[in-house]
Amino acid sequence: ICVKKALASIEQSGMKGEVVVVDNGSTDGSREIADQNGARIIDEHVKGYGVALTRGIKEAQGRFVIMADADDSYDLSSIEPFLAKLQEGYEFVIGNRFKGGIKPNAMPLLHKYLGNPAISALGRFLIGCQPGDFLCGLRGFSREAYFRLGMKTRGMEFCTEMVIKATLLDMKMTEIPTILHPDGRNGPSHLKSLPDGLRNLR
Repeated sequence: ICVKKALASIEQSGMKGEVVVVDNGSTDGSREIADQNGARIIDEHVKGYGVALTRGIKEAQGRFVIMADADDSYDLSSIEPFLAKLQEGYEFVIGNRFKGGIKPNAMPLLHKYLGNPAISALGRFLIGCQPGDFLCGLRGFSREAYFRLGMKTRGMEFCTEMVIKATLLDMKMTEIPTILHPDGRNGPSHLKSLPDGLRNLR
């Protein structure tokens, strides 16, 4: 579903592009499904959210990268606003689920009312970061800007590191209101609230 939506959105935008899927050790057939639906598959055997994203971004061939979770929680048929802002000259474009809307059961209450707002507020207070949703997994950037970030983290804190470093490097940044839908996965989320939250805080 995600691959089909992303490919349709690229075609609708009139731009040339590809869908890159990083297989980080899946055993549920998702790799084969993505391949059959037109994605380019990259293998990354070292586990970790940040590790997988880093590999996918490095392997991407385009000028711009739109990254998103592959669980259909973000509507990849509507990435054109992200592409438009990147074409305008923004280096970093991030979704904001609190402005766009969070559908019922799309986000645990602990994350919605405490975790995400607290980490985002702390970043704005300590570092002057602009975004109101540090942890939104739908974001776009130029590959040139990404390599200037010098990313280091390997887990879920990857998203927070990206926002902080983009702010410290004074990158041209903006937000796009983004709707979060209940994810379409069959199994449990890989997110572990306490350890992942503590790593983000650190």
